Amino acid sequence: MSDDKKNLKVLIFLFIGVLMGALDISIVGPAIPSIERTISITKEDLSWIFSIYVLFNLVGISFMAKLSDIFGRRWIYILALFLFGAGSLVVALSHDITWLLIGRGLQGFGSSGIFPVALAVVGDIFPVGKRGRALGLIGAVFGLAFMLGPFIAGVMLRYFEWHTLFLINLPVVVILIFFSFFMLPSVKRDGTANFDWSGIILLGIILSAFTLAINNIRADNFVNSVSNWPVLPLLLGVVILTPILIMLESVQKDSILNVQLFKSSQVRLVGLIAIGLGMFQSTIIFLPKLSVMVFGVTPSEASFMLLPVVIATAIGSPVGGRLVDKIGSRFIVVTGLVIATVGLLILSFLTKDVNFFYLGEALLGLGLAMRASLNYIILNEVSAKDRAATQGMLIILVSIGQLTGSALTGVLAAGVEKGPGGFGLAFLIMSGLALVLMFLSLFLKSRKRERDAAALQSAAG
Repeated sequence: MSDDKKNLKVLIFLFIGVLMGALDISIVGPAIPSIERTISITKEDLSWIFSIYVLFNLVGISFMAKLSDIFGRRWIYILALFLFGAGSLVVALSHDITWLLIGRGLQGFGSSGIFPVALAVVGDIFPVGKRGRALGLIGAVFGLAFMLGPFIAGVMLRYFEWHTLFLINLPVVVILIFFSFFMLPSVKRDGTANFDWSGIILLGIILSAFTLAINNIRADNFVNSVSNWPVLPLLLGVVILTPILIMLESVQKDSILNVQLFKSSQVRLVGLIAIGLGMFQSTIIFLPKLSVMVFGVTPSEASFMLLPVVIATAIGSPVGGRLVDKIGSRFIVVTGLVIATVGLLILSFLTKDVNFFYLGEALLGLGLAMRASLNYIILNEVSAKDRAATQGMLIILVSIGQLTGSALTGVLAAGVEKGPGGFGLAFLIMSGLALVLMFLSLFLKSRKRERDAAALQSAAG
């Protein structure tokens, strides 16, 4: 079998694993009413069904990614799949909110190993000239999951109880674990690794504090919620502990957070763009509510009005990935941010013309499809031993942007008592941010410099 055919099979295998993890984010929303009929859930518990998945995903990413860099992709990917399957089983068998949240936490921790390891494997097996299209296909998973999740949940809930949505993960996990033994590389790092426990624990505390603080901000009572427990103390903790983490990691051997990488302007720019990308993505979750307010549709109809942004992302990711291989990442990132700026600006007008609204959605989705280019840039900037860890950090930065963006949009929306004006202001601010990032992205490496750096990195790795 040729290497191309073998790599394609591995890519399809990774695609299925990432799709499974991504679907378990999007299927929960439609399942909430069914869950509430069997389990007593408060409003606070309701938000934690989503938030605890995100929290454990964030906390686990650096840990799982570093393990895969040290002990090889195969065994850590299998461990991640096992934890995700165990979490799915706990959720499916839960009869109270405590066990449901424990299961969701396990799922999130398991998925924290699935995503970055899959991206690192792409860097391991695909040559530089073919990485873009592979990353584009992986990136399309999230748009596909956003589109398929509610549909799959709706169909299954019509015939089965909500537990089935999570039980169906188990045979998929078993199959993926079986094929992992034969398909994934398992190259361990030479020499003895010094595991950076202090860095992992401190980073986990910072990410946990940030997530908890953001999730406890009340958009309808912003000032009081920010100034009171638990938001203000947690945010202060983040501010104090972050520089301590940076100083610690700068002298730590084999650190979880390679501070030296951020000396590269390329890496710093990608980090800023990743946070902005997460903020723009967070606005999508408010589009159904905006549709209800502007067009007077029902919530179910509003969900279908998301199709333009979802389809644009699902199509744009693989197309953008192929173009990265041909014309370089800078052009794709700059173009994507220009398109996203226009899309966000159109949405800020709060137009009552549904076609114009759909155009804004589609442009936003198409612009966000450039995420694969960021993964591509980072893969080319680091050595093989740091691939999973740095892909994990990129996911964390996007997630931080998502949490920040959703909080900001919620606060602005609540600031206007009547009408959708707060959403309009949020989209306008986001469009301005996208424009700033577009100008910054002009300083990314040219195609020639990118190829030269990739060649040096391949020779060194």
